Parts: sequence; C-alpha cells; structure tokens
Amino acid sequence: MTDYKNLKLIATSNPHIRGSETTQSIMRDVIIAMCPALIWAVLTFGPEALVLTAVSAAGCVFFEWLYRAVMRKPQSIGDLSAVVTGMLLAFVCPPTLPCWTILIGDFFAIVIVKQLFGGIGKNFLNPALAGRAALVASYAGSMTTWIAPNTQAPILGGVADGVTAATPLAYMKTGDLAGLMAQYDLKAMFLGSIGGSLGEVSSLMLLIGGVYLIGRKVINWHIPVSYIGTVAVLTFLFPKAGSSQDWMLYSLFSGGLMLGAFFMATDYATSPITKKGQVVYGVGCGVFTVFIRYFGSYNEGVCYSIMVMNLCVALIDKYTKPTRFGVDKSSSKEAAK
Repeated sequence: MTDYKNLKLIATSNPHIRGSETTQSIMRDVIIAMCPALIWAVLTFGPEALVLTAVSAAGCVFFEWLYRAVMRKPQSIGDLSAVVTGMLLAFVCPPTLPCWTILIGDFFAIVIVKQLFGGIGKNFLNPALAGRAALVASYAGSMTTWIAPNTQAPILGGVADGVTAATPLAYMKTGDLAGLMAQYDLKAMFLGSIGGSLGEVSSLMLLIGGVYLIGRKVINWHIPVSYIGTVAVLTFLFPKAGSSQDWMLYSLFSGGLMLGAFFMATDYATSPITKKGQVVYGVGCGVFTVFIRYFGSYNEGVCYSIMVMNLCVALIDKYTKPTRFGVDKSSSKEAAK
C-alpha cells in the first residue's frame, strides 16, 4: 500500500504538459516554408529579389536589437521572429522597391507595431502587413510599380518604364478577364510566371510551403481552408466576367491570397485560438478580400482584410471559447456578457 503521508508533492504553475517546440524552432519552420517561394522569386525576378529579402530581414533584426538595447530589455532576436517579419514584408513588396524604402517599413513593423506593444505575442496587428500598409500610404508609386515576369530587376532598386507590366489583379479589377487570359493562362498563374509582389506570384510554391507548415503542425488547416474556400465560393457565385470557374481560379491564383492564407492570417499573436474561431476568422478574411477587390479602389484586398480581422480576434475568441468542464453553458454565456 502506498504511504501517502511520505509522498513528495510539488505544486507548480501551468502549463503542466510541455512540448519540445520553441519559438525559434517554429520560426525556423516558417523560414523553411518560405524558401520555395523565395527561390522562385529569384528565378523570376533575378538576384534583386534575394537582396531585397536579405536587407529586409537584416533590417528587422537590427531594429529589434536596437530597440531592446536602448530600452534595456532582454534581447529577443534569437527567436528568429524578426527574420520572419522581414522576409514576409519583402514578399509583399515589388522586387524593384529600393532597399532604403523597405528599411522604413522594417522600422514601422518592428518598432511601432511589435515592440511598442510589448514584443512578440503582444502585437494586435500582423507586423509585416502593417509595414506594407505604411509603405503603400507613404510611397504609393514605388509600391505599385510592377515588372513583367522573367525581367531582371536592378540590384539597387528602381525600374525603367519599358519593362513595367500590369498585374493579373489590375486586369480583374476592370473585369477584363479575356485580356488576362490572353496574357496569362492558368498554368502560368499557378506556377507564377506573372507579375506581382516578390513572394506572392507562385501559388504552387506557397502551397508547398503551406503544406509543410501543416505537416509540421506549425499551423492547422482551419484558417487557410476557410479563407481560400470563402474566396472560391464568392468568386464562383458572383463572377464579374467570363465563366464562374475561370473567374474563380484566376481570383485564387492572383495577388497575395495564398501567401496571406498560409503565412499572414495564421500568425499566432493575431489569430483566434479556438478552432471554431479560426473558421470564423478565415471566412471574415475571405469576405473582406472579395469585397475590397470588387468594390474598393485598391486592386488587392488581402492585406487590409487580414488587418481588419486582426482587430476582431479578441471578440471572436470571446464568443467561440469552449465551456469549461463542470460549468453550465447558460452560466458561461451570462458571464461572457
């Protein structure tokens, strides 16, 4: 019989079950998942894509180190989250963006959006998307100038007028699906032989990265599937031109939908924690994306739709959290009011 009086019981704070994952290991997986899209960007736009991504990642690491050094806080650059932010910010910018411009976006993303609110896990907006929004507001010309696929971007940024090209979303904004189909077939759209932001052109490479993240259990399927699925359903039911199927497929493979669904909307700090909430969040992102693309003055809706839903995460979590064991559901609802 066990002598309970002599047992050594140690009471500790939660969590009582710990895993082997760390912030650094999770961010390393995200970096690995972005590599296929980065390699494709280098093949499509030349070494400037790699230079811009490296400068952006280094800028984010520097600004995080500098802020925490000035504020005398423990350094956090070893968790690699700043590297991920820098890469994502580069991915949503044109490959011709001057390096000094993206450094301004790095500062806004890291210092203003992330560090001033407490650092990793405490920001209420996705830092990379907020940095992009700041750059679009400040340098609209540079942020909306695109080059044709397989055109080498200058190493130091800038682009000649002779190699600029319209993106697929520019065609779709005017309902010119026939013109888009004449320029790019579905194979080119899916593989990424199109113009656009550095890391968002190849749906195939982004899907490979997304499947890797799901397989590694860094993210789950609820947000990407509900996000992409909502866009697919809405664009199929309400096409602006051509057949429903063609309009839907071109909508899915255009712009930053795949990048946003797998890499942006799934950010831990700015997405719901419950599975039901993640579905609601993904559906909301999809609805806003289609609404902005159809009725807004801006061609793309992914950036702003995700940031809008970021602001709704606390409310979504509040109304989708499960009832605690032993607590009556009606009492739980009353407590939530």
